[in-house]
Amino acid sequence: MNSGTGREVALVTGASSGIGRAILERLVMDGLHVVNLDIAAPAAASPHETHIAVDLLDEAALGQALAQATQGRAITRLVNNAGIVRPAAIDAVRRADLQAVMALNVAASIACVQAVVPAMRAARFGRIVNISSRAALGKGERIAYSASKAALHGLTRTLALELAADGITVNAVGPGPIATALFERVNPPGAPATQRILDTIPVRRMGQPQEVAHQVASLLDARAGFTTGQVLYVCGGMTVGLAP
Repeated sequence: MNSGTGREVALVTGASSGIGRAILERLVMDGLHVVNLDIAAPAAASPHETHIAVDLLDEAALGQALAQATQGRAITRLVNNAGIVRPAAIDAVRRADLQAVMALNVAASIACVQAVVPAMRAARFGRIVNISSRAALGKGERIAYSASKAALHGLTRTLALELAADGITVNAVGPGPIATALFERVNPPGAPATQRILDTIPVRRMGQPQEVAHQVASLLDARAGFTTGQVLYVCGGMTVGLAP
């Protein structure tokens, strides 16, 4: 079964704004119907979008939203994009911050995978992309965030091994500095720390959400069946010499 429009269906979390919105718009352009799980509604919904309002930190609510998303739909593509940062160095990070970041960035991603894998296995086809970050390689004042994104890398590799025989690929995309409202919230324009980030980007500019969306779309493509368990950084060259 599909969306009722003849389009294959993708599920993208946090797709009402920022990078998630760019991913949704690209997938719609590529001919998919997208189910958007986001606590906020999009400013302008696409006719090929189903928005389900949900707080992904609420485990019970997320379970209900995923049941609604998969009811009558065979979702064959998943993008775990939603995430939170909560910047803090080791002396200031709180257990509550760590728990919230891990719950959204990792546990919610696992719940989404569990919800869509049965349909992917039945179709003998599936594409999963987890949105990581170059912070997984280490970044000051990102104790909880970098730990959660590094955890996503382990999840990506393990899922890739577990699901490969079912025709399901699992990869991660790690953005560097991307021009979004979220980036500006945690990296205020004009702040010395923000300028230091900009000065270290080899291509000498910020990335755009559409550039991340392009790489995500390529990994979701049916022709990308021989790439799995990989982390692709979209960072303007910032991770060259750092990424394993």
